[in-house]
Amino acid sequence: MKKTTKLFTGIMLVASLALTACGAKGNNEGASSPSASASPSASASASPSASPSESNAAANGKGMKFAMVTDVGGVNDKSFNQSAWEGLKHLESDTGASIKYLESKEASNYLTNLNKFVRDDYSLTWGIGFLMGDAVKDAATKNPNAKLAIIDNVVEAPNVASITFAENEGAFLVGVVAGSMTKSNKIGFVGGIDIPVIKRFELGFVAGVAAVNPDAKVNIIYTSAFDKADLGKAAAASMYNDGADIIFHAAGGTGNGVFNEAKERNKSAAADKKVWVIGVDKDQSLEFGDDVTLTSMLKRVDEAVYRVSKDLIEGNFPAGQITTLGLKDNAVGLPDTSTKNVPQEVLDKVEEYKQKIISGAITVPTAQ
Repeated sequence: MKKTTKLFTGIMLVASLALTACGAKGNNEGASSPSASASPSASASASPSASPSESNAAANGKGMKFAMVTDVGGVNDKSFNQSAWEGLKHLESDTGASIKYLESKEASNYLTNLNKFVRDDYSLTWGIGFLMGDAVKDAATKNPNAKLAIIDNVVEAPNVASITFAENEGAFLVGVVAGSMTKSNKIGFVGGIDIPVIKRFELGFVAGVAAVNPDAKVNIIYTSAFDKADLGKAAAASMYNDGADIIFHAAGGTGNGVFNEAKERNKSAAADKKVWVIGVDKDQSLEFGDDVTLTSMLKRVDEAVYRVSKDLIEGNFPAGQITTLGLKDNAVGLPDTSTKNVPQEVLDKVEEYKQKIISGAITVPTAQ
């Protein structure tokens, strides 16, 4: 496979990313209509505004069909599945393409759902998440004329576009925030399943904390699930009980439980005993509130899905290629709403480290 790093000119970090209700599990089919009840309601702020060229090309996607299959977190996970669907909604609005999704109740649904879209001659079928790698490989190998794409994994096939992110770089920056702002020098990291993509979050975060506060300790718990809020809540309770005042989660829907635990504690906590959560993938302060969300590490899955899908419409689908997006592409980072809780001097420090990472002066550790 040809390995390439592609810069998306359309990627911009947007401060206000729309968030909607908590995800439900199920092997459900999402309709393409904006009024479909199963679809997350993406507001105008969920995606960058259409440029004049995009508006003029509104009809380019008519007659084309784009689909995505979620992992078990579901389309309303407030995380990467939901962000991917918002990217397809943006595509529908800009190009007139038809879109649809299927939710996977369990891993055995992945290939079944992918094959349904392939059999129905969809122009492009997305597999969302690392865990779908084998299923995408199977569908692509047995259907060489179909076009597929995957987020967070690399599938070696000539008809698959593989999109990965430098999560470690964005996680380093929120680690700088946590290390600079902790009062207890005890910080937590709650991961979902221990897979390379989540390991990148962990390693980058720990490195960022250590860069500014070598005395701080990071407690790490993996819950082995992306759709179990109760496990996230339990992990957070353990960390907060041990004195942690800031927890960064990279656990999809499981991370919702981290927020729930923090909110409960803050109801009766004195101001100097308040605990914080660092969100992931989307600006989670818009869902859980800036009274508990210190900042978030944005990961622009929505823009990646949008751009690669639009590339296909325009005849430039990166088949057989790996596209890796990081700080230099503005594909990961912090939302503008960080100014509500993060002091300017800390944000200045974040910007300093960001530029060092982009220039190569700092190499952030990553999963092997």
